[in-house]
Amino acid sequence: MRQSTASLLLIAGLLLSAIPGQSQTASSSSWAVTAQSRYQITPNVTYQIQNGYENKVDIYSRKDASGPQPTLFYIHGGGWTGGTKEAAFMSVVPWLEMGWSVVNVEYRLAKISHAPAAVEDCLCALRDVVRHASEHHLDPSRIVVSGDSAGGHLALMTAFTPESAGLDRECPPNDPKVGLPKVAAVVNWYGITDVVDLLDGPNRKAYAVTWLGSAPNREEIAKRVSPLTYVRPGLPPVLSIQGDADPTVPYSHSLRLQDALKKAGVDTELITIPGGKHGNFKPEERIRIYDGIRAFLERHGLPSHVQ
Repeated sequence: MRQSTASLLLIAGLLLSAIPGQSQTASSSSWAVTAQSRYQITPNVTYQIQNGYENKVDIYSRKDASGPQPTLFYIHGGGWTGGTKEAAFMSVVPWLEMGWSVVNVEYRLAKISHAPAAVEDCLCALRDVVRHASEHHLDPSRIVVSGDSAGGHLALMTAFTPESAGLDRECPPNDPKVGLPKVAAVVNWYGITDVVDLLDGPNRKAYAVTWLGSAPNREEIAKRVSPLTYVRPGLPPVLSIQGDADPTVPYSHSLRLQDALKKAGVDTELITIPGGKHGNFKPEERIRIYDGIRAFLERHGLPSHVQ
């Protein structure tokens, strides 16, 4: 794993200082100082090179850690055609406030490689993070994968895809000491669950068509990269979040996932935002969502706050 290490703690501290609720007595400035002393930022760590493109992650690790720390593995959205890990930073800030370590992931977009490249990349990124977890005090047994929109889809695929699917064949071999990486839970923000549904018909979306390209077997590929394809007993618990008036990803995708997971006996929850669109939720709605996320973590033996 090649690393480019830089000190971005001041930037993170200034951003984190905008988060309320750390404690009633702590001022914004004291929280910023705490963040600066708590986190080591290792940006642009190359985890894979494909098609001449270097895929990278940013790692926000606890430098005050005495042992492996619970870790968020976050994947940005953008319809598989846009978005960056840097632009997704504010989505991981609440997890930094909770004291978690964070891995912020990038992957090949459609302009570089069509499906299933983005799925392959995220699987390889998780494998690489687990392989090097001890270097950053990350706990491989307490990794929560999350993402928004296409990132939510990729988070689900990262957690659901079995080795038999063959989507991790371009990754380095599994570390025999660790085995096949597993995740502790999924927090899915309005992710796509059935890619085939978006290629034609009333739910057709241009971003999905662009990601699949014009391959003659595009429906076969779309099914291969759909989380619903891999629902089965034994999957990690899943919390989904979506507005019921989402114009970008059909709300039915969350409902169908919820139903399929329940039938498979997988622990699953859905937070519905009445009238909510594609993200951009109101502050009070986000407070409700993060209250739900923290309760979800606690129910599954994961900390909602790390000292």
